[in-house]
Amino acid sequence: MINLEDTIVAISTAQGAGAIAVIRLTGPDSIVICDNVFKSVKSGKKLIDQSANTVHFGSLIDNEKELDEVLVSIFKAPNSFTGENTVEVSCHGAPYIQQKVLELFIKNGAKLAGPGEFTQRAFLNGKMDLSQAEAVADLIASQSEAARKVALKQMKGGFSTELIHLRERLLNFISLIELELDFSEEDVEFADRSQLVELVNEIEQLLSKLINSFSLGNAIKNGIPVAIVGHTNAGKSTLLNTILQEDRAIVSDIHGTTRDVIEDTLNIQGITFRFIDTAGIRKTEDAIETIGIDRTFSKIESASIVILMLDINDPIEKIHEAISAVKNKMKEDQQLIVAINKIDLLNDDEIDTRFDQNKFKELSGSDAIVTLSAKKQVGIEQLQHELIKTINIQAVDNDEVIVTNARHYEALKQSHESIIRVVTGLQDGISGDFLAQDIREVLIYLGHITGGEIQTDEVLGNIFKNFCIGK
Repeated sequence: MINLEDTIVAISTAQGAGAIAVIRLTGPDSIVICDNVFKSVKSGKKLIDQSANTVHFGSLIDNEKELDEVLVSIFKAPNSFTGENTVEVSCHGAPYIQQKVLELFIKNGAKLAGPGEFTQRAFLNGKMDLSQAEAVADLIASQSEAARKVALKQMKGGFSTELIHLRERLLNFISLIELELDFSEEDVEFADRSQLVELVNEIEQLLSKLINSFSLGNAIKNGIPVAIVGHTNAGKSTLLNTILQEDRAIVSDIHGTTRDVIEDTLNIQGITFRFIDTAGIRKTEDAIETIGIDRTFSKIESASIVILMLDINDPIEKIHEAISAVKNKMKEDQQLIVAINKIDLLNDDEIDTRFDQNKFKELSGSDAIVTLSAKKQVGIEQLQHELIKTINIQAVDNDEVIVTNARHYEALKQSHESIIRVVTGLQDGISGDFLAQDIREVLIYLGHITGGEIQTDEVLGNIFKNFCIGK
């Protein structure tokens, strides 16, 4: 349980040696604690007397011994990240110095911060809501341009603004409906039902849009899984190595070389793709290879995009059969890219004639077929183009609100179920007390996202436990 009367301290820079490191203190006594061990180059200068948002050069003193030369930045409540008095000490980055500075502050009254405690204090002190606090962790963990943009927008309150606007409009109507209940015997109607129908329909559409954005948001946050599947010796491992520009998978003319799943990531136009090279699909008596093939089918089910690698020399009937077999393993929301490999063995006219996409009735409108040579690195750009096309990158570029957090997703789904009951209730003409109850549930679930309805330390602790210490 956080005690806001405590002053906490932590190393905020990454572990290891560096040119400098930053140790942060926050809490009511942070400036005083630092002042007790700080000696300014200017004689008699006290940190407690200095203005906010200033930087001061001097030394940290431990038992009259100089520990290190430092820069001390002062931020005063409420105008700091946490909303409290905060000090950031920039010292030299040797791990030994960092540890000694940390111990010095603890010895003088600070307590070691827990994971995410700085951000949790910012939330508790009203400097940000819970969705913004969680976006801080997402921003720190972002590994692509798209993930950075989405997290930064949420941290600045883009998602919160949408929810706050919804809550305000619903609160207005629920207050009118509940006022009606006080005058139920007089048959008075304060809330215009036609306006309420219009509002709840608008909210239902917006909630649906936010819920549907989670598949994109989750992919952006965690990387889009792309399973490379196909027959043995179709060139799957060669394609993986070509895409990654390194020898990640063993390439051999011997059938069944890849017996296990091999994974690696690549950033394409700001989107992280997780490529998964799988065992070739064929009938085999080899027990280990059979396990690899079973894993191939499981990866097809879990991937967002499936690249089906096929040999251009295969009979056209075999190609059709392979496409149908893989499509039967895929769900509706998955994308299929059929990659016809080894085009260096045929001329362009033959390729265009045999592999016109209109001839493959097994493919849906969102699927694609590309021809390439993984060995000669021909057609790789076209394949990457098709990968990007499967992602609604325009939503990221347009700064649309995209849901990336599974907790938010679940709360939105529950809100949507409640608003559907409101829609149905208005159609059926149910009484105001039932309408008020369903609207109240929508407000509660939306409040779970921003933290307005979360009161228990257990829930908050679970949210912040995966933050890094010092943030």
